[in-house]
Amino acid sequence: MRMLNNRATAIASLALPIVIAQLGSILQGWADTIMVGQYGTPELSAAGFVNNVFNLVIYFLLGISYASTPVVGDYFSRGDYDNVVQARRSSILVNFIASLFVVALLLLLYINIERLGQPQDLMPLIKPYFIILLCSLPFLAVFNALKQCFDATGDTKTPMWVMLGGNVVNVILNYVLIFGKLGCPELGLVGAGLATLLSRVMMMLVLLFYRKKNSYLAKYKGDWTFRDAFRLTKLGIPISVQLCLEAGSFNVCALFMGWIGASALAAHQVMCTVSTFGFMIYYGIGAAAAIRIAYYRGQGEWDEVKATARTALFMSFVSAVIVVVPICLFSSQIAGIFTTSAEVAALFISLLPAFACYQMGDCMQTIYANCLRAIEDVKYLMLFAFIAYALVSVPLAYFFAFKMGGGAVGVWWSFPFGLTIAGVLYIVRFNRTITNAVRSKP
Repeated sequence: MRMLNNRATAIASLALPIVIAQLGSILQGWADTIMVGQYGTPELSAAGFVNNVFNLVIYFLLGISYASTPVVGDYFSRGDYDNVVQARRSSILVNFIASLFVVALLLLLYINIERLGQPQDLMPLIKPYFIILLCSLPFLAVFNALKQCFDATGDTKTPMWVMLGGNVVNVILNYVLIFGKLGCPELGLVGAGLATLLSRVMMMLVLLFYRKKNSYLAKYKGDWTFRDAFRLTKLGIPISVQLCLEAGSFNVCALFMGWIGASALAAHQVMCTVSTFGFMIYYGIGAAAAIRIAYYRGQGEWDEVKATARTALFMSFVSAVIVVVPICLFSSQIAGIFTTSAEVAALFISLLPAFACYQMGDCMQTIYANCLRAIEDVKYLMLFAFIAYALVSVPLAYFFAFKMGGGAVGVWWSFPFGLTIAGVLYIVRFNRTITNAVRSKP
């Protein structure tokens, strides 16, 4: 029991700053939406379209950055600080190149954006906002790389404070630039885009400055080599594909909700927003477990690797109960925060049973996806995600909603199946890999 408490304490101390930073980003996103919505409905519609386009891209870039945790953590666990610095440098390069690749693809999309069937009167709003967010992606990618490298060395507080500071700056700049305050011109949606760009530049520069001036690793130089760049790329691409498949399944289900009706789509968006609180907690626990597991793996302590994963899963289950119970008890009040429509509120409440049922699967897949990344066993993540989301979750959502007449509730009952299958596959793979590693020990 004492060992369990020690592991839980170690995970919690790393997870808390990650969770706080992520929740801060969610609240900042809400503030962005509220302020743009207050400025005008056309601006809100244009922002919603562009943000949905960029969501998958951001998940892809996050996946590339997640590869830094096991690589940097491996070197850090062995006290090889020169290679820690070298791996961090390689991570910045790989993430920057990945962002340029994404920018090139999005430029092709931009050239053909008028063919995507959006209202023509929104194009003067969509196009400049699209370009500004496009310019921000390289800065976001470098920040992601630096953040993951800080996390991998056990410093999760510095990125937390930088992210929270960036969120505050973003909200202030939104207010000033959208509405034309403090002598600035009234820029509307362009102002919101500029606020995002400037806050991302600021966050990247602050972490770069801290890396050079205040980090104890500043005295280590590291020799340049492409070894870690190839290693990071090999790890990052499968992780990115897995994240995009997971996020893409929710986007497809949002499309199904739109087919059902406007109220169903609104209820879906409200439930997705509410459920994000639980996911961010599970993610924070999983990311913290990945940091610990990368350390133990570098030390060859495979028993601790397995025990840390089990402890993180238990912590996420407890967190799920803490999150789900209040949401179910106060569902009517929560619905009232997001909507004044009685129909949307009733649909939101009808989704709660499916929401509660999929939490166990979400815990399993979130924790063990992070654990697999930590031991650099990611080649099956893409396959398992494809099975769980493309072959199970999306087809079941269509079947339950349209063939069985379940409507919006039917779409959400597909999630427990997809997420649980993903979680079970990840757990089986993780345990098999650990067993093989223990057997191969000299």
